[in-house]
Amino acid sequence: MTAATDDPGRQVVPLAIYQQQDGAWARVPWDPGLVVRPGTRGTPTWVVLERLADLAPAARAWGADEMTVALAQQRVRRLETGRPTTALFAHVDHARTGDVLLSIPTMWYDDTTRDVHTGDLTAVACDDLLLSVEQGSAHVHDIAADRLTTGAPTPDRGVREALAALLFTILARASEVELGLGDAVGHTERLVFSSGSSDPVERIYDLKREIAEARRSLSPLMAVLPELEDDEDRHAARTSQWLHRLQASVDRLDRHLDAHDSLLGAMLEVHLSQVSVRQNEDMRKISAWAAMIAVPTLIVGLYGMNFHHMPELSWTYGYPLAVVVMGVACLWLYRAFKRSGWL
Repeated sequence: MTAATDDPGRQVVPLAIYQQQDGAWARVPWDPGLVVRPGTRGTPTWVVLERLADLAPAARAWGADEMTVALAQQRVRRLETGRPTTALFAHVDHARTGDVLLSIPTMWYDDTTRDVHTGDLTAVACDDLLLSVEQGSAHVHDIAADRLTTGAPTPDRGVREALAALLFTILARASEVELGLGDAVGHTERLVFSSGSSDPVERIYDLKREIAEARRSLSPLMAVLPELEDDEDRHAARTSQWLHRLQASVDRLDRHLDAHDSLLGAMLEVHLSQVSVRQNEDMRKISAWAAMIAVPTLIVGLYGMNFHHMPELSWTYGYPLAVVVMGVACLWLYRAFKRSGWL
């Protein structure tokens, strides 16, 4: 693809183009003749771009309003230079023509490393044109395109149907993240209550960090969905229905993640309680053995003071008697500690 600039005459070659004919979406081959000027569009078209910098030139080339193009330029500058690469950003802008500019985080889950990864998707939605570009490896474009072209049920019509497919795909990927984290939490719970010697604390904290990352990506989606509703839009009633469904699903997903986080917190408390109990048990055992050792130590210490007037020193059976007394005392203490559960 040509280097990204804001040259109005530069031609941007998209990754893919999808059009709706007779109510069905299909991928169409790239043809420069598909790029139309204002007032000549009519077929709902979804254009998938490769780079964020191509968004504004493509919007201008496909006949978007100049205010929409200006908003796209501002959004690209903000996404590329106005925030840290680790920040998650979501925002909706409405142009005077009714066009919508949307930026929203995406996420996906790596089962092998149990890591949550994030990206973002930026889209420009006009009456019959949708431009979108994805950063990251959530594969939102591929999944949404498959959903549209295979005829899977998707709410709304025209370009709004493609936009709904993108948003529901983002939600589906977030649901996969929640399910993956839920499985990891369940496995960690079994590890906490197992008799093995492995320490689950590090794993618990790792999962809590990944859950926090998932919620950081989900929170902007929760905040941005209400902004997609436009009472002045003629499609508002139809769009509002699936937006409310989407928002309810996002809220439910966030509650599930919060429940996983709370469960991990409870597991950490239980594990620390188990460690404390084991330490108490070890201390009781040490104390019991110390008590048993103290008895013969006391007796031997008394006889080691070398006094002359100790009648037992002259007894024939004094030494065996001292040994028997020490043995009986130790045996009695051992049985007493055993009955009390200290040994």
